[in-house]
Amino acid sequence: MSAQLHAESSIRRDNNVAVDAEVWPEGSLEVLSQLESDQLRNEGEGELHQLLRRCMLAVLNSGGNTDDARAVLSKHRGFKIGFAQQDRGLKVILKGAPSSAFVDGVMIRGIRELLFAVLRDVVYTNNEIRKSDLFDFKSSESITNAVFHILRNARVLATPAAPDLVVCWGGHAISRYEYDYSKKVGYELGLRNLDVCTGCGPGAMKGPMKGATIGHAKQRIRDGRYIGITEPGIIAAESPNPIVNSLIIMPDMEKRLEAFVRTGHGIVAFPGGVGTAEEILYLLGILLHPDNTDLPMPVIFTGPAKSAAYFQQIDNFVAATLGSQAQDRYKIIIDDPEHVAREMKDGLETVRLFRKEHADAYYFNWRLRIDHDFQLPFVANHESMQSLEIREDMPPHLLAANLRRAFSGIVSGNVREDTIALIEEKGPFEISASTAFMDILDELLASFVADGRMKLNREAYEPCYVVRGH
Repeated sequence: MSAQLHAESSIRRDNNVAVDAEVWPEGSLEVLSQLESDQLRNEGEGELHQLLRRCMLAVLNSGGNTDDARAVLSKHRGFKIGFAQQDRGLKVILKGAPSSAFVDGVMIRGIRELLFAVLRDVVYTNNEIRKSDLFDFKSSESITNAVFHILRNARVLATPAAPDLVVCWGGHAISRYEYDYSKKVGYELGLRNLDVCTGCGPGAMKGPMKGATIGHAKQRIRDGRYIGITEPGIIAAESPNPIVNSLIIMPDMEKRLEAFVRTGHGIVAFPGGVGTAEEILYLLGILLHPDNTDLPMPVIFTGPAKSAAYFQQIDNFVAATLGSQAQDRYKIIIDDPEHVAREMKDGLETVRLFRKEHADAYYFNWRLRIDHDFQLPFVANHESMQSLEIREDMPPHLLAANLRRAFSGIVSGNVREDTIALIEEKGPFEISASTAFMDILDELLASFVADGRMKLNREAYEPCYVVRGH
């Protein structure tokens, strides 16, 4: 469908230019049913409307240099969305949209594609997942099926497929030399015909994609995939970077993490903060499950020479909490992008042979066992954070699940405006850990603060947590 857009600009009091526009679909959801159209028009200021407004603003604010969700929402508090269903299809009406999403009054095509990807996923999840009788979220298998359906609807699970998708994790608040290093790794992956999936934000989520575009261009690969997977709670603080050409909005953090490990064939972790540690703990907790012992999944931690101490801290923490079995599931490669890419390429060949031998799908890792504990959404508040059990006599994969929840709560306290408001009202979260784990947990978190890995605005950060021993 050809894209048409009418836009008029008006000057706001803060001297920023805001744009009013009517936008036709690009890339997905060109047609809605009458029921879906009525839902959007009649939702008014309800929950679905606010969810769409939040996610669409994040997409339109792509490239914004802040991770303060409240600041973004406050700056664009006049932003409004509306919908009109016409014979030719759906039209989105924007009022007070960020001007950075437009060039000469016309919305940038990639942003328009992502805008309608948001609408596609939010509408589908609301109607076909949450309100459907097909999915019982008390069942682990049913949750996995829901993740599959969302990804399939987003056209991520295409066939024929090959084991060539590398998930790249890492922080958004990283140094310039760490960002440049992530680009070099992405470039080497791209030269080897590998695609990239990240959390879709800035920093170590943008760098590998940017590098891969150059590697793909040199290899004349014109259909490279740069997949970004996010969720509504963090999207305002981590707006999709402009390289993402396939955006998926998962309903919550746990389904987002499951989408990473079900669709990705290998994992590369760059330096980051508490969010990256959460992802690492989630992954290791899954791989430590007895049913996944023989399942191949190459995992590499990497960064420039100046970041070697970061991975030493992560490795020490894993050794002290989850043990040597967890350490065996990853390799640490420092300051060698080519080595990282070669190791990943070799590892993906092992994945291909394993899945071929077991007649597994290449596009979705059905065989991976994920316990219900890793799938249940964790809502961070003072009660849920304080009640987490973190002690040395727990099975490693269950300990990893609770450590993951603790780190997830800190992420929420850093970037989610509702959780930030809760902490301002009641004080920092308390994380209770056994004496054996208290010091090493506190030391790791303190190092993230000292290195400026919690927020882009490094001078203003105040920890949203305290660690207590028991």
